[in-house]
Amino acid sequence: MSDRFHFYEPEHGHGLKHNPLNAIVAPRPIGWISTRAASGFNLAPYSFFNLFSGEPPIIGFASSGEKDTLLNVRETGEFCWNLVTRELATAMNATSAPVARGADEFALSGLTPVAGRIVAAPRVLESPVAFECRHTQTIRLLDRHGAETDTWLVLGEVVAVHIDRACLRDGVYDTTAALPVARGGGRGDYFEISPQTRFDMSRPRPASPPASP
Repeated sequence: MSDRFHFYEPEHGHGLKHNPLNAIVAPRPIGWISTRAASGFNLAPYSFFNLFSGEPPIIGFASSGEKDTLLNVRETGEFCWNLVTRELATAMNATSAPVARGADEFALSGLTPVAGRIVAAPRVLESPVAFECRHTQTIRLLDRHGAETDTWLVLGEVVAVHIDRACLRDGVYDTTAALPVARGGGRGDYFEISPQTRFDMSRPRPASPPASP
């Protein structure tokens, strides 16, 4: 058998210094989720996050353990997603600190909460893009044996969108304008998405049907 590939079965351990999965499936967009609770506001980043549907627009994040964000979404049925940019990376990292339930990460990170237009959950004023969301599903993930894991996938429909006009170019959203940040692997690997890393590629067109004789 070739020794070119490092092979492992996850249930038996990876045999490396750090779990490679988070570095392989990367960079990943960051789910910077803000919620509201009776005790105040909460803001936390989730590295397992993405857009899952365009029509209707549905985004989701996975919570490892029943953390404040998950509990708040259960209670209120609402949350906001906020875009993490290079300028906001340090503040985002500050909101990942393990703090007591009810602590206000907006205050800890020096960010400004702004009430949503449709939902009561706050958005981050300093973020150039925010989605107001209404909760649609929470799914507790199962392993291949059908056993429940300690991870919950939270899904929500985007009901309102805020975009800084500086990110719009002739009516088109410029993905790199705000220098968004994505999560990599390792203990603290992040990547900035910049215009220099962009390349264009057209989707193949369907083959033309053969001409009639």
